[in-house]
Amino acid sequence: MSLPHPPTDQIALPNVLSALGDDTRLAIVGMLARNEGPSMTCGQFCDLGSKTSLSYHLAKLREAGIVKVEPCGTSRHISLRRADLDRRFPGFLDSVIATAINLPLVLPKGDAA
Repeated sequence: MSLPHPPTDQIALPNVLSALGDDTRLAIVGMLARNEGPSMTCGQFCDLGSKTSLSYHLAKLREAGIVKVEPCGTSRHISLRRADLDRRFPGFLDSVIATAINLPLVLPKGDAA
């Protein structure tokens, strides 16, 4: 089963900005940027909210073209679409990451929606 992702040429800046306008989604991007490996699993984001909440936020990031989500058995592997975003909006993701990478790994109560 594969999940729909927008092609690189259809990643729209308003959708990207809207998705990144949420603290939890910005924290997810920061965690992905800090990650040494090529991808992370959904379980690695548990400190940011409930499973339901994380599924919602990851779907928003995927639909905007910010992350790639690949089902692998019972887990999902999440990675930044850095090359696609750099091709579409040169330098944009680096600016976002410069801020997001310093966000706390655990959001204060009320911020993780």
